[in-house]
Amino acid sequence: MSDDSDFRVERDSLGEIAVPADAYWGAQTQRAVENFPISDATFGRRFVRALGIVKKSAARANRDLDLIDEDVADAIVDAADEVIAGDHDDQFPVDVFQTGSGTSSNMNANEVIANRAAELMGSEVGDRVVHPNDHVNFGQSSNDVIPTAMHVASLEAVEYDLVPALETLADELDAKAAAFDGVVKTGRTHLQDATPVRLGQEFGGYRTQVEKGIERCESVAPRLAELALGGTATGTGLNTHPEFPERAAEYIADETGLPFREADNHFEAQAAHDAMSEAHGALRTVAGSLNKIANDLRLLASGPRNGLGEIEQPENQPGSSIMPGKINPVVAEAVNQVHTQVVGNDAAVSAGAAGGQLDLNLYKPVVAHNFLQSADLLANASETFAEKFVAKLEANEEHCADAVERSMALATALNPAIGYDKASEVAKAALKTGKTVREVAVEKGYLTESEADDVLDPERMTHRGILSAEDD
Repeated sequence: MSDDSDFRVERDSLGEIAVPADAYWGAQTQRAVENFPISDATFGRRFVRALGIVKKSAARANRDLDLIDEDVADAIVDAADEVIAGDHDDQFPVDVFQTGSGTSSNMNANEVIANRAAELMGSEVGDRVVHPNDHVNFGQSSNDVIPTAMHVASLEAVEYDLVPALETLADELDAKAAAFDGVVKTGRTHLQDATPVRLGQEFGGYRTQVEKGIERCESVAPRLAELALGGTATGTGLNTHPEFPERAAEYIADETGLPFREADNHFEAQAAHDAMSEAHGALRTVAGSLNKIANDLRLLASGPRNGLGEIEQPENQPGSSIMPGKINPVVAEAVNQVHTQVVGNDAAVSAGAAGGQLDLNLYKPVVAHNFLQSADLLANASETFAEKFVAKLEANEEHCADAVERSMALATALNPAIGYDKASEVAKAALKTGKTVREVAVEKGYLTESEADDVLDPERMTHRGILSAEDD
């Protein structure tokens, strides 16, 4: 049984409630903790940091406008700095699945910062010398604070976590594209043998996929940079100084190093979350790119003796509890699973963003949570995929060369030299007899040995152009 000294009594408009004695949060946070025992999932570092940035910037703007006493504003700024730094992450216990406006999380931030600010001013926690509503939340509403924090957290996650991780992956793929450029192998369409390609060309394609994913992520930045702060309850800006939104946005931009600005239209910024949906669409596309690359590398490394076996994968860990010596592409499989999760998150984000009613979207917490989870998963997966898998891949050059020589697809190069009908005849004969295309073409007298060497040079076939027996 808990001792009474373990709790203190806090008050709000609904009356008294017991709060843990050592908690910086107050009555409204405690009510939310008790009202929403839904998932045990709480907002993570990026979102809590964003709340701190919003509250700090609001306090600075209100201080500039002489709307809050300087000593109170300074204490709020100092307390918010501690939230930004992660000193009080354990003071944000509210479940993600809460009131759809995120009011509980906004009040959580207000109460934590107010009580810590009071403490910094030499007062006691809970004495309200710094008031959570009248000071920390001055000129604000949950309805504009939470979407502002959503955009701040999301754009920071994309720019400072995901994009650098994707750049790391693109660099590793580029290094492999260069290293494998001289390795000629069998290309495949419909999973069937096609014309020869260079392994480096395939990896160059993967690199470009990732580079275009970076471009997609960065293309949504202008919409995420718009901030709802200053719209208060419905977008009208009631109870907010006319200069507050622009000043606060400038402080947020200064704090983050990102080009945040006041929203073009506060009604749109609070009633809809199209920017979040658009931006998550870019994350979903990136996840699909990573999934495609991971699947391809798993296929190319399959075997090692009874699969394609064109690349050799790293031995990250034993692959089986029963089959000795088995090595599985475990890191690539983790990337596949991240894709699945991000696709699920995208369904939640798009549904939530479309679910706004009239002047407020009431899916803010779940949209924010799923977006930030996707960004975090993709950043971690990209970094891990790059460093623990792609960087350690090796080409099986001898096996690739042998497979190319046996491939029926070499017959494609015969078309300009002997015509489609004769090339088809050669291919069928080679398949039936087990001989190579080169051997059959020479045996039938369609090409001399020298002509066959020219026309059926696999490396030449990996370049654009029409090959004929007369080419040098």
